[in-house]
Amino acid sequence: MDKSPDAFRTISEVAEDLDLPQHVLRFWETRFNQIKPMKRGGGRRYYRPQDVELIKGIRHMLYDQGYTIKGVQKLLRENGNHFLVAIGNGDMAAVEAISQRKQADQVPLTPAAQPRGGDDELVGQPRVKPSRRFFGLGKGDEEGPVAPDASKLSRDNRALLQEALFDLLECKRLLDQVR
Repeated sequence: MDKSPDAFRTISEVAEDLDLPQHVLRFWETRFNQIKPMKRGGGRRYYRPQDVELIKGIRHMLYDQGYTIKGVQKLLRENGNHFLVAIGNGDMAAVEAISQRKQADQVPLTPAAQPRGGDDELVGQPRVKPSRRFFGLGKGDEEGPVAPDASKLSRDNRALLQEALFDLLECKRLLDQVR
């Protein structure tokens, strides 16, 4: 008897359907926090249909398109889960719609809205020396503390924090296995 399309799938069913080893699925869970199977007693994984669709997109990008894990992580950050789900399903109309929406959100400033350079600006040299700050550390006193509701981290710093979190979670998983 076949399962309903909305039914949860076990790791063995997903692995068989997508022609992937089970350990690869477990590894991808540590690298892509968007894959969140439900875990039952004894650690059994049950994948939701949206998890399976996302895994299908990730598999396509890694195996068929030659992307690296970091490349797929970047695609997910920049375009969201729906983008990879559409790619995995071969829905090029949805992929194009998501790409166009992203481009519309990144419309460049008109020449009138561009910031103008001052008289003290030197050609070929930055006006202010770039600081070597990391995650907002090493701020000058004039910048003050960051308010809890303010989003001051740049996209790059957020990505670095997310990557550090992935590594810490993997370390925790390995330590839990040893105990």
